[in-house]
Amino acid sequence: MSSQSSALGQQPLRTVQVLGGGSAGSSAHVRSLAAGLSARGVRVTVCAPAAVDRVQDFGSAGAHHVPVARSSDPAALASLRGACADADLVHAHGLHAGMRAALALSGVRTPLVVTLHTRAYAEGARAPLLRLLEKRVARAASVVLAPSSDLVLRARRRGARDARYAPTAFPAPQAGPGPVPADAPARRNKTRAELGALDRPLLVAVGSLERHRGYGTLLDAAREWARAEPPPLLVIAGEGPERGGLQARVRSEELPVRLLGRRHDAAGLIAAADLAVLPSRWEARSVLAQQALVTGVPLVASRVGGIPELVGDGAALVPYGDSVALAATVLRLLADAPERRALARRGLRQAAAWPSEDATVGQVLSVYDELTSPRDVL
Repeated sequence: MSSQSSALGQQPLRTVQVLGGGSAGSSAHVRSLAAGLSARGVRVTVCAPAAVDRVQDFGSAGAHHVPVARSSDPAALASLRGACADADLVHAHGLHAGMRAALALSGVRTPLVVTLHTRAYAEGARAPLLRLLEKRVARAASVVLAPSSDLVLRARRRGARDARYAPTAFPAPQAGPGPVPADAPARRNKTRAELGALDRPLLVAVGSLERHRGYGTLLDAAREWARAEPPPLLVIAGEGPERGGLQARVRSEELPVRLLGRRHDAAGLIAAADLAVLPSRWEARSVLAQQALVTGVPLVASRVGGIPELVGDGAALVPYGDSVALAATVLRLLADAPERRALARRGLRQAAAWPSEDATVGQVLSVYDELTSPRDVL
């Protein structure tokens, strides 16, 4: 639409992308989207906290950045409302960003697209509040986009008028399988040496230390494979509220596990691993899973959420919460190098079939065109 509008001398499509705290996946997606839309002549404003822009540098992607705090207080909403005032369409990324965008657009007819990159969790008294929030966002959106089929179904159950499957691309420079850099073996060995895994298998998990990530099950599995000779070393990169309890278990049970805290070299850690492990209760398009497959690292993951449709036959899937199955699968793969190589090849093949960034931008732009094109009045 935007290129046609430019050819006809009309104003380009004006969009606002709204981010909250910005997980690594959603922030990278917005930057990719901003670059692709800008290249097609769309005006893009990104409303996000300043800290997110320092990482993503939305300006270099062709977008205008407006710093907006991850808050629903009057000042933040006023900033967001001002940024959206002349927009043809607003696109919010995440549940809380969707709620703030809906509040900022209250009383105006600007179309709102909401991408639900993942699923929020709440327990106890907070669970009903979360369901209410999901309902309000689903019903406020003109279109809800989701990267897994179960999230699409969840949005429809919450009252979305229009919910669609929209898998997001894995952003460059890791956008797909490619030639292995000449220095990859040296970098792999350096990373393994720094972690203390030159003479033993290395397992890598990446993600925030929260209950739904399934790290309790992972430590149960580590207790099983601790009896192997040599025992595999499991490293977990991430930070979060479960760190204290996990660290206490590692010490008291003498598990072959290291908690690395927040790391900015997750891709390098995964590339150095013999196996990547993803024990989560639920995932949509896990960054860890994508990074493992495009790097050719065998993945063992829970059979939950969007993982089966993401990885196909390119990963070994086990039931969530089954530490015995998880440990047995890990030990079987570590003992069978040909099967690991075969699994890695299937993963590379699966990753090659994922949508490109260009295809993702095209799908999103088609939704924008649909919502902003004039409709004939009968």
